[in-house]
Amino acid sequence: MANERDEILTDQHDEDDALTQAEAENVAAAEIQDPQAEASVEATESLRELVTYLVNSLVDEPESVEIEVTRRGPSVHIQLRLPETELGKVIGRGGRIAKAIRTVLLIAGSKHHLRVSLDIEG
Repeated sequence: MANERDEILTDQHDEDDALTQAEAENVAAAEIQDPQAEASVEATESLRELVTYLVNSLVDEPESVEIEVTRRGPSVHIQLRLPETELGKVIGRGGRIAKAIRTVLLIAGSKHHLRVSLDIEG
């Protein structure tokens, strides 16, 4: 009886592995067939690098900066987290620096047909 139960569990585990492998093959095939998806990942990464460069040039402690990038269709949302002490350096007087960073991101995103938004949190 115990052997039958072990055999059934082993069969179910093998079926789960087969589904997982099939799903992985489908994902891999979709990635190969969709070069546009690969280009969009590169575009998202280039936007992340741009924000990293700009912000690290402004702050005194670049290691304390956190950048999170999420992509939904043609929109890219960049969330920038930094310490309260560094916040003024990135936002600037009257928000001028933040506005300039958003403008640069808008232009860089339009090059890749993406709409980019930036949130700055302290």
